Amino acid sequence: MIDLLIKNATIGNNSPLVDIACHDGRIMEVSPSLEAEAMQTIDAKGYMVTPPFVDSHFHMDATLSMGLPRLNQSGTLLEGIRIWGELKPDLTPEAIKARALKLLRWSVAKGNLAIRTHVDTTDPTLMGVDVLLEVRDEMKDLVDIQLVAFPQDGLLRSENGVSLMCRALDKGVDVVGGIPHFERTMEDGRKSVAMLCELAAARGLMVDMHCDESDDPHSRHIETLTFETQRLGLQGRVTGSHLTSMHSMDNYYVSKLLPLMAEANMNCVCNPLVNMNLQGRHDTYPKRRGLMRVPELMDHGINVSLGHDDIMDPWYPMGTHDMLEVAHMGAHALHMTGVNQQNLLFDAVTVNASQTLGLKGYGLEAGCNADMVILQATSRMEALRLHPTRLFVIRRGRVVSETPEVLATVNMGNGPETVDFR
Repeated sequence: MIDLLIKNATIGNNSPLVDIACHDGRIMEVSPSLEAEAMQTIDAKGYMVTPPFVDSHFHMDATLSMGLPRLNQSGTLLEGIRIWGELKPDLTPEAIKARALKLLRWSVAKGNLAIRTHVDTTDPTLMGVDVLLEVRDEMKDLVDIQLVAFPQDGLLRSENGVSLMCRALDKGVDVVGGIPHFERTMEDGRKSVAMLCELAAARGLMVDMHCDESDDPHSRHIETLTFETQRLGLQGRVTGSHLTSMHSMDNYYVSKLLPLMAEANMNCVCNPLVNMNLQGRHDTYPKRRGLMRVPELMDHGINVSLGHDDIMDPWYPMGTHDMLEVAHMGAHALHMTGVNQQNLLFDAVTVNASQTLGLKGYGLEAGCNADMVILQATSRMEALRLHPTRLFVIRRGRVVSETPEVLATVNMGNGPETVDFR
């Protein structure tokens, strides 16, 4: 007797239907026409089964705080940072936790079973750190939460920024973060990158820095981050998030930078929804998209994933934590609507993101964790186009969210007709 048997599933483009047997939280077998007695059987009806979605860049301590204490009227990054600074004195553990848990209900329903979230470490109380550590523990049976120690106001720009970072890591935060472009000078930015990478190397931790989130083509802290990765032997453990200045950099400089990033085995996270909103605000026309050069990075073999970044907070007033919406925006904003490019974008919110987080047991092969999502779609391209219903979300072989199939009924004068958007 096994725990769960999924019948008639599509797991790849143009692949034959397969069955998936799960027991004790793991996938036992994936093959056509499995015969097994199961505690629960789900007929996937030919719909697509995918590994869970992974959000590789998020801010859970600020989520759902939109309008507190005021709305971002300019829509800019800097006003968002100012609003967050105004809100911090009024934050309470109870409010942060309630908003995080509400968001995570949305996350699970959308099939996001792993999230890397940055948490502000420049608050002297480290309230957000303590709350999200508690949330991480309480929600571990439903979702993997990875915390990044993020000095929102700058490591060197903030009073006691370094000691607060170390205290957060001592408490059990998983990843070393940074924001070099927000330090007072370019030199302080370079110094902060070196200090933080040395800290990560000494503690055996990964690094994920907000890096060059700017329209300034001369903001080049990614070069320093790449150098420090090589110098300290951190290859594969370092992520550069945002990298929006890359959009404005000189092509010759980028032709030098990309091979160095590939050599250092860098990970990169692009946030299409939020950076399309925040970047290019000083432009008249034409306006820059302000996104990293995702196709070129991928062409160099660099691992690129996509993040949602913000949901209804001082920086972004929208969002439902649908990673297919993120990939859909990426397809448009990055000029990646080609068939193979759409496949790559689907990878960017699944397997690539799992690599960025260093997840173990991720995938749909025998022996992997029995974590998966059944979508009301039959292919990746269809999934990106429709943002389909998550029919079943499964965590360690247990159904944790279920939504009925969605079909429209239209009457154009000749009686009701069912419309299938596939």
